[in-house]
Amino acid sequence: MVTIILNGESKEIETEVTLDRLLDLFSLPKQRVAVELNKNVIRRQDWEKIQVNDADRIEIVHFVGGG
Repeated sequence: MVTIILNGESKEIETEVTLDRLLDLFSLPKQRVAVELNKNVIRRQDWEKIQVNDADRIEIVHFVGGG
Protein backbone atom coordinates (compact mmCIF):
# COMPACT_ATOMS: atom_id res chain seq x y z
CA MET A 1 0.00 0.00 0.00
CA VAL A 2 1.06 3.58 -0.66
CA THR A 3 -0.30 6.81 0.77
CA ILE A 4 -1.14 9.71 -1.53
CA ILE A 5 -2.81 13.07 -1.11
CA LEU A 6 -5.87 13.20 -3.40
CA ASN A 7 -7.61 16.57 -3.58
CA GLY A 8 -6.20 17.49 -0.18
CA GLU A 9 -7.11 14.22 1.58
CA SER A 10 -4.78 11.40 2.56
CA LYS A 11 -5.73 8.12 0.82
CA GLU A 12 -4.22 4.65 0.86
CA ILE A 13 -4.14 2.79 -2.44
CA GLU A 14 -2.61 -0.39 -3.79
CA THR A 15 0.84 -0.25 -5.33
CA GLU A 16 1.44 -0.05 -9.08
CA VAL A 17 -1.56 2.14 -9.89
CA THR A 18 -1.54 4.43 -12.91
CA LEU A 19 -3.35 7.76 -12.98
CA ASP A 20 -5.95 6.20 -15.29
CA ARG A 21 -6.58 3.35 -12.83
CA LEU A 22 -6.71 5.82 -9.93
CA LEU A 23 -9.72 7.52 -11.52
CA ASP A 24 -11.41 4.12 -11.77
CA LEU A 25 -10.62 3.23 -8.14
CA PHE A 26 -12.34 6.36 -6.87
CA SER A 27 -15.19 6.23 -9.44
CA LEU A 28 -14.15 9.57 -10.91
CA PRO A 29 -15.28 10.46 -14.42
CA LYS A 30 -12.60 10.63 -17.10
CA GLN A 31 -14.42 13.17 -19.23
CA ARG A 32 -13.98 16.87 -18.57
CA VAL A 33 -11.33 16.52 -15.86
CA ALA A 34 -7.76 17.71 -15.51
CA VAL A 35 -5.21 15.78 -13.46
CA GLU A 36 -2.35 17.49 -11.69
CA LEU A 37 0.44 15.34 -10.24
CA ASN A 38 2.87 17.07 -7.88
CA LYS A 39 1.93 20.47 -9.34
CA ASN A 40 2.32 19.36 -12.97
CA VAL A 41 -0.68 19.02 -15.26
CA ILE A 42 -0.62 15.60 -16.90
CA ARG A 43 -1.87 15.14 -20.45
CA ARG A 44 -4.76 12.69 -20.79
CA GLN A 45 -2.78 10.52 -23.22
CA ASP A 46 -0.16 9.97 -20.49
CA TRP A 47 -2.55 8.84 -17.72
CA GLU A 48 -2.08 5.14 -18.58
CA LYS A 49 1.73 5.45 -18.50
CA ILE A 50 2.27 7.40 -15.28
CA GLN A 51 2.59 5.42 -12.08
CA VAL A 52 1.31 6.85 -8.79
CA ASN A 53 3.95 6.73 -6.05
CA ASP A 54 3.98 7.04 -2.28
CA ALA A 55 3.52 10.64 -1.07
CA ASP A 56 2.35 11.92 -4.49
CA ARG A 57 0.00 14.91 -4.39
CA ILE A 58 -2.78 14.61 -6.95
CA GLU A 59 -5.47 17.14 -7.74
CA ILE A 60 -8.37 16.23 -10.00
CA VAL A 61 -10.42 19.14 -11.28
CA HIS A 62 -13.82 18.76 -12.94
CA PHE A 63 -14.77 21.22 -15.68
CA VAL A 64 -18.29 22.54 -15.40
CA GLY A 65 -20.09 24.25 -18.26
CA GLY A 66 -22.67 26.91 -17.88
CA GLY A 67 -23.99 30.04 -19.34
